[in-house]
Parts: sequence; structure tokens; C-alpha cells
Amino acid sequence: MYLNHFGLKETPFGITPDTSFIYWTDAHQEALNTLLVGLGTGEGFIKITGEVGTGKTLLCRRFLATLSDDQVVAYLPNPMLEPRILLLAIAEELGLKLQGLDYQFHLMKDFNQHLMDTAAKGKTVVVCIDEAQCMPLESLEALRLLSNLETEKRKLLQVVLFGQPELDQKLADPAVRQLRQRIMFHYRMPGLTQREAAHYLAHRLRVAGHRDGDVFSPASARLLFRLSNGIPRLINVLAHKAMLLAYGEGKAKVGRAHVTLAGRDTEGLSALPFWQQW
Repeated sequence: MYLNHFGLKETPFGITPDTSFIYWTDAHQEALNTLLVGLGTGEGFIKITGEVGTGKTLLCRRFLATLSDDQVVAYLPNPMLEPRILLLAIAEELGLKLQGLDYQFHLMKDFNQHLMDTAAKGKTVVVCIDEAQCMPLESLEALRLLSNLETEKRKLLQVVLFGQPELDQKLADPAVRQLRQRIMFHYRMPGLTQREAAHYLAHRLRVAGHRDGDVFSPASARLLFRLSNGIPRLINVLAHKAMLLAYGEGKAKVGRAHVTLAGRDTEGLSALPFWQQW
């Protein structure tokens, strides 16, 4: 591809979450602080929402990496499960085998005992659920019932929900109003600012091996920001396509024309003004 042309060791703008390329903004730090403070309270749900591509999964990984040995974690990346299967999935993540039990009562009894044993060891159980907007309402309610498990002084598990804005719409349903009332801390992930977007481009290029990280002209970086609304994943898609176009022309820099052409070929962007389309 264009790696040798731009002096790169690897592709700088992939869409797969890669912690080696992570660009930590003030918003990410605020979100992480919200998670850690919420975890420190020892009760209730914590909710992080944001548009597609704002870095929720990377934030989740960073959060999990900060947890100590005193926390036992169950991580579910795909929670589109019915209530019983959800319980089994969480139990399996915690190392508890419940498959041989036939009745919900026995499932909950063994699950509760496992949580009690974990609490007796001085450990906290944290359930992290990514893509939480995919959960059926019945499973969200089952999750609330799980959070009822407690001793006289503390909850036996805490739940952290990561999801798209559709999660807020789902939680507005009266059927899960009790869960909504238990969300003690929440944070909405914004996109990058224009200044952050320019630094983001340069940062990823330098991590990928570019000496200066100045492949994008200031004008092309501004246009790329406007088209993407500061959403990192869209920035990656546009930047990758624009670099391919510049490479095809033998150019060492990406200009506005390359970003404009990349924008015409990409769905989900802010509309290009008429004069730029022309």
C-alpha cells in the first residue's frame, strides 16, 4: 500500500481498536474518572454512552487495565442475550459453572453464594457490558435483579454499561425505570475538538513510524474534522482513503482535494457544501 511512500512501519488509521495508538483526551480522562469514582462508591450502576466510534471500547479496556487484584471482572462484549443466558455468561466469566442447574432459583442461589464467597475474600465483582444498547429489556431487568444481591453493608457486584445513545432511549422505557433510577454516575463521550483532531492525526502517524506526523496539511485536517464531526473512527476512515488518493498521485502530502474525494466515497459523514462537491 502506501507505507513505504509515507515512511511508515504500519497502517496508521485502522478501525480496529488498538491500544498502542490510543490518543487520550480530556474527555477520556473525565470518563475514566467517572468510572473510578463510581466504582469507589460500591453501589449502583455506571453508564458511559457515546456515538459510534468515539472510543468507548478503548476506554473500557483502559478502565479494565486500571483495576486491581481486589476486583473480579466479568466482561461481556456482546450482551444480546436472553436473561438466563446472560446469567450463565456472567457466571462463566467469573469462573462459576452453572450449566448443570435446571431452574432459575438454583441458578440465582449458586450465583449469590459465589458472590458472597468472593466478598468474604475482600474482593469486589465488577460486570462490564459493552454494546449495552443491544440488550433486550428483559435482560436489563435481570441485570437489575442481580444488582439486588447484597450484604447488610455492601453490594455484591457493580455494573458498568458502555453503549451508544440508543441505550438512553432504551432506558427511558417504563419497564426498566427501576434500573434507570439506580444509575449513580454517567458520562456522555463527545467527539474530538478541531485542535484535538489535528493532534490525533499527527499522533497516529508518529506511532505508525512517520518522522514528523505532518502528512496532512492544516487545511485538509480542518476539512477532515468538519466532515467527521470529530468522531475518531470516521477520521480514521477518511484519513486512510485520503492517503491512498495522495499515494496514487505520488504526493507526499494530503491536500483538501484528497479529503473531499474521500468524503464523497464515505457514508455517515456531514454533508459536503455544494462548492466542495463541485
